[in-house]
Amino acid sequence: MSEPIIELKDLAHGVVQMRMQDRANQNMFTNQLICGLTGAFATINRSVDCKAVILTGYDDCFSGGGTAQNLRDLFGGKFKFTGTDLYNLALSCPVPVIAAMQGHGIGNGFTLGLCADFTILAREGVYSADFMKYGIPPGMGSTFILPKKLGFALAGEMMLSASSYRGEELQKRGIRLPVLPRDYVFPHALEFARSVAAKPRTLLVALKDHMVAPIRQQLPRCIEQESALHELACQPVNVK
Repeated sequence: MSEPIIELKDLAHGVVQMRMQDRANQNMFTNQLICGLTGAFATINRSVDCKAVILTGYDDCFSGGGTAQNLRDLFGGKFKFTGTDLYNLALSCPVPVIAAMQGHGIGNGFTLGLCADFTILAREGVYSADFMKYGIPPGMGSTFILPKKLGFALAGEMMLSASSYRGEELQKRGIRLPVLPRDYVFPHALEFARSVAAKPRTLLVALKDHMVAPIRQQLPRCIEQESALHELACQPVNVK
């Protein structure tokens, strides 16, 4: 039997691992992966025992971001980033979410990891916000989340140039996120998750709610602005 696209694993003492493992599609945002993530977070949200979530991928892949079909549907007006709640899944989760990005994070796949409460990158991993490479503006709250997590200058460079960066290079550029050798990413995330889960759940929920409140309030406006940019980008160009 094939393994599930999203695997939830109880790591004991209130820590749950959420593993994206759609190897056939490199964890790109197919309908199946989107539905799987949405369902997995819904399960977590209903749990009264979970205190911390580790979101990760497989081998050297965290998430490949949008699919070619997503791009075609975007230009055809059949798909909008506002039609999915991916950018809000970690934010709306009541307990802390740790993104153990042991592998590559491309486009919205990178944004997904940065939307977590805590993000750990791999030195060998490749990370990009390459939306402009395909003639579309950044989406899924990237224009808000990237500057907040990486700093305005570096985030702007990544989005405008659509270049890819190794985790080691981002570390040298001074990002304030842990960047570790790939084999150390998950163990570090697990150690941190266990230290978080040692605290009372009621306080964890209350503190997270307080800490992410400004992001929850500001992000919807950013999503609206990105949506307007997408509509502009998808308008036919008149050549005279």
